Amino acid sequence: MKRIVAFLLIALAVSALGAGTALADGGVSIKSSGAEPQFPSAITFTLEAEADSDIVDVDLEYRVLRRSLVPESCRVDVDFTDGETVTATWRWDMLETGGLPPGTEVEYRWRIEDAGNNVVETPPDTVRFDDLRYDWDHISNDEVNFFWYAGGAAFIQDLAGAADEALNDLSSGIGVSLEQPANFYIYASTWDLHGALVYPDEWTGGVAFPGYSTIVIGIAPGNVEWGKRTIAHELGHLVVHQYVFGPYGVLPTWLDEGLAMDAEGELRADLQQMLDHAIARDSLFSISSIASSFPTDPDEAKLSYAESYSVVRFLIDSYGGDKIVELLQVFRDGSTDDEALLQVYGFDTDGLGERWRVSLGLSPEFPERPGGGGLWIPLPYIVLVALVVVLGLMIVYLGFLYLQRMRSRFN
Repeated sequence: MKRIVAFLLIALAVSALGAGTALADGGVSIKSSGAEPQFPSAITFTLEAEADSDIVDVDLEYRVLRRSLVPESCRVDVDFTDGETVTATWRWDMLETGGLPPGTEVEYRWRIEDAGNNVVETPPDTVRFDDLRYDWDHISNDEVNFFWYAGGAAFIQDLAGAADEALNDLSSGIGVSLEQPANFYIYASTWDLHGALVYPDEWTGGVAFPGYSTIVIGIAPGNVEWGKRTIAHELGHLVVHQYVFGPYGVLPTWLDEGLAMDAEGELRADLQQMLDHAIARDSLFSISSIASSFPTDPDEAKLSYAESYSVVRFLIDSYGGDKIVELLQVFRDGSTDDEALLQVYGFDTDGLGERWRVSLGLSPEFPERPGGGGLWIPLPYIVLVALVVVLGLMIVYLGFLYLQRMRSRFN
């Protein structure tokens, strides 16, 4: 166990100094170059340079160091005032582009051109996007790195043990394992976690960033059991996404979330109760309706998670874990949902839904939800629309009466 904040601050200071003063060919001199993270919302890049003639162009090129099929870089034409000595500043606002997980490294370099068409590029430098608001501790093994700042050794050992168990279950259950070590950042509360994310959903308790092999979770020291399940869940996402990594590896949400729910172990009692209630009422969502995204309503989202777990367990129990791995391989190669299911199991999404429903003791066909046309509109929305219509009619009626009164007055 060790403290890493001092190291991070030193690394940040070295990065801020950049190349220092360096005379380049053509008389362009880089006085300083640096990058300052403002976690989680921005990184500010700064440059000071001078030349024998006016500097007329300054560009910043940067790229995020993460797993990618093709290295992606961005170039920014930075605003500054022309002159022989210039200071250029550019702020990468992540509130507009989406945030980065803690620990991400960003590589950058500057391109400077003077009036004599002399061009110089600085050597690549790196800034680490760390959350320096907290005093992080660190433990690691060959497969996982844990960073945390609240809770003692027993707390983090429990969480690390849950990660090891989840990885073993994923390997033995469906035959997939980590391809890159996982980095866990354990925040002490959901509130702290949300402060590390850009525009999080209010119900977010953990997030996996597969391209960065990073997982962030809010776990209070007194909530270890929930934390252990969440670690297993997010590891399920990470392992599966690493396995299907490629230009086409897009999974239906029910499969992605179902495998993550299965990594937790048995379904939580509250979700099982919700699933049982929906089965009893025959009010399950169709599999195709939870293939792209889950409902925004919290209760409907919970039911979607429970259904996804149930569908994945049906596939594993009925056809074995090897078939799931084969299904993931087919998705990795770029098949659609129906094509992948047909190739591996011999039935499409509707066929899966029919077989799953029969396994639950229901008729094969999904009944239409209330509302006509198969579209289920929750009652509160119906009431709201009705109120708007009634208010609109009242306004029209009152306006008509007002016009009638004005006409009678002038007549």
